Amino acid sequence: MASRLLHRHIREQLRGLNEVTHESLVVGAIENAFRFMDEHMARKQRNQYAVGGCCALVTVYLLGKMYVANAGDSRAIIVRNGDIIPMSREFTPETERQRLQLLGFLKPELLGNEFTHLEFPRRVQPKELGRRMLYRDQSMTGWAYKKIELQDLRFPLVCGEGKKARVMATIGVTRGLGDHNLKVSSSTLPVKPFLSCFPEVQVYDLTQYEHCPDDVLILGTDGLWDVSSDKDVAATVDKVLSSYEPNDPSRYTSLAQALVLGARGISREQGWRLPNNKMGSGDDISVFVIPLGGADSYT
Repeated sequence: MASRLLHRHIREQLRGLNEVTHESLVVGAIENAFRFMDEHMARKQRNQYAVGGCCALVTVYLLGKMYVANAGDSRAIIVRNGDIIPMSREFTPETERQRLQLLGFLKPELLGNEFTHLEFPRRVQPKELGRRMLYRDQSMTGWAYKKIELQDLRFPLVCGEGKKARVMATIGVTRGLGDHNLKVSSSTLPVKPFLSCFPEVQVYDLTQYEHCPDDVLILGTDGLWDVSSDKDVAATVDKVLSSYEPNDPSRYTSLAQALVLGARGISREQGWRLPNNKMGSGDDISVFVIPLGGADSYT
């Protein structure tokens, strides 16, 4: 029946569709641009023996809409009238566990004989063969029990928690550009098949809201977000911008500087420290502040 009727249903559904939306074309163009960039880096790395990779966080303004594309552990938020609107999320072994496990399940050759796609609460020991232990696979969000088998003694594809989470015990970011030559330590297994260059693109329609000069888009690398919560950043936005006149263009530069300095902390004998004496960020801190409303829209 399907062979006789399915094509008719498809044709009928296609008749009801309008042309592809402008928004989806822009999203597709951004996604393709990331792929082309990754391929370009691959050629450079082959020809010049270059190594390394990077995350990428991009914003595009077009026809009244803001497109924010993220591949990596940088993030972006909009602070609008004191409210916080997330415009991206981090891509780490924890947030992409199921995608990584599914790939390992479908292509076990990528794991060699060194890794298992299954996740366990802790590293399985040889003495636990035949015992029952909690596990989860690519289709699970919860945990269940299984009998430990010999292949479960392999190192888990995804291990660790938080900032210590790693793919193949090697890298803590699962999307980005480059890293074509990255291999597991003391092994020839490549890590790149598990790293996606495609971004997640979120769209914000500027025409749907009245924006004032204090409404901003904040883009920051992980050095900012490692030590600053969304609420911390929003509080800094309010504190800094309220101390400037709405038509003072330097207010946004001062805000970016305040966010960077706030995440770095103060240099002391014990290293960089925040006001609460916790460690400041030791990572790269880059911040962009993009105003969403002009001075004439201030209310």
